[in-house]
Amino acid sequence: MGQVPAATRTLRVLRFLASQPEPTSIDRIMRACALPRSTTYHLLTAMAEEGFVVHLPEEHRWGLGVAAFEVGSGYTRQEPLQRIARRQLAELADRTRQSAHLAVLHGRDVLYVVEERAPGRPPLVTDVGVRLPAHLTASGRAILAALPPAQVRALYPDADAFVHRHGTGPRTLSQLRALLADTRQRGFATEEGEVTPGLASVASAVVDHNGHPVAGLALTYADGDAHALADAVRRTAGALTRRLGGTST
Repeated sequence: MGQVPAATRTLRVLRFLASQPEPTSIDRIMRACALPRSTTYHLLTAMAEEGFVVHLPEEHRWGLGVAAFEVGSGYTRQEPLQRIARRQLAELADRTRQSAHLAVLHGRDVLYVVEERAPGRPPLVTDVGVRLPAHLTASGRAILAALPPAQVRALYPDADAFVHRHGTGPRTLSQLRALLADTRQRGFATEEGEVTPGLASVASAVVDHNGHPVAGLALTYADGDAHALADAVRRTAGALTRRLGGTST
């Protein structure tokens, strides 16, 4: 029984951090969770050791860590998201005659959970269950562009975090930040030949009621009007966002 209050306090801290748009100070955490400062510090330190939170010492702030993303991704990998998305993706593939897929963030990778292949289109590497580097895929870039900058920095702390498939794509955090800024300004994410030479993708994020990106929805094509396809992707992503209680842009 002695462990129950500690578990409750830990979950309270996690829930509060998940509701924030960016990492926050220990003072805000302790006030929001009604905890003593020493207790809050010990909880955060233990959670950081397990990867559920990350400390940003230069900012004196705490935010969610990679393990928290993995837990969230575990939920989205289960039936609720797939059930909601499968019919929407099938309709999108039928309407655009391009292959559609849905991916969730898993660490620095995206994990593909739904794919609807358009008739006559070539097979893709984005089969269900496949993992690819998030910073190289359109779906991953859509998710990363919707995350707070501090959380992107936590995911990509150094150059070793950037892997490559065909010698293209961002190699540093500054290059990734510039790419994500372009994505936000454009309103959708793109990649051209960085996953499979000769194929391109456009993608948009699906967000939940907290404004957190839970998935990236993409179309992959060999030829087509990128802006028209992006509009179709954004409409479908917006419909899924509303189903999850989020607000589409």
